[in-house]
Amino acid sequence: MPEQSNDYRVVVFGAGGVGKSSLVLRFVKGTFKESYIPTIEDTYRQVISCDKSICTLQITDTTGSHQFPAMQRLSISKGHAFILVFSITSRQSLEELKPIYEQICQIKGDVESIPIMLVGNKSDENQNREVESSDGEAMAKKWKCAFMETSAKLNHNVKELFQELLNLEKRRTVSLQIDGKKSKQQKRKEKLKGKCVLM
Repeated sequence: MPEQSNDYRVVVFGAGGVGKSSLVLRFVKGTFKESYIPTIEDTYRQVISCDKSICTLQITDTTGSHQFPAMQRLSISKGHAFILVFSITSRQSLEELKPIYEQICQIKGDVESIPIMLVGNKSDENQNREVESSDGEAMAKKWKCAFMETSAKLNHNVKELFQELLNLEKRRTVSLQIDGKKSKQQKRKEKLKGKCVLM
C-alpha cells in the first residue's frame, strides 16, 4: 500500500500574525518563539495514533497574506481537514476568515462532512480581548464547525485541538457507515483518508 494513503492532510488558515505557525510548532516540536516570522508555506509531519492505528498527520501551515490565491486553492482542494485561526485580540482577524471559509465551501461542496475547527488563539492575552468566546461559538454554529480557544504560548488546548479535529473526522465517517449508503465521492474520500479512519 502506498504510504500516501496513510497521510491525513490538515491545512491551517488565518490572517498574518494570529499564531498559525506558533500553534503548529507547539504541537509538532513543543516549542514557542516570541518573534514573528511570516510564513509562505510550510509542511510538517507528525505521527499520531488514531484509535489503535497509526496515522501520519501532514500539517500545512499557510501564508497569512493574500498574495498567493493559487496556493490557497490548491491547499483547500488537497486538504482533508481545516483549522481556521484568528486571534482573540483582533476582530479583524476573525473577519478575514470569512472569504477563506467561503472558498472552502466553494471547492469542497458540502462542508458538513469535513472537519473544520475555528480557533481563537492567544487566549493568554485576555486583557486585550476583542473577540468574546460567545462570538467565536456563534460563528462556529453559523459555519457548522467546532470551536476552541487556544494559547500556543502557554501550550493550552494545542494537542486537544488536533485530537478533536481527528475525532470530528471519525464521528462523521462512522455515521456515514451506519447509514449504509455511500456516494462514489464518499467512497473515494474514504479511500483517500486511508488508515486515519476506522480499520
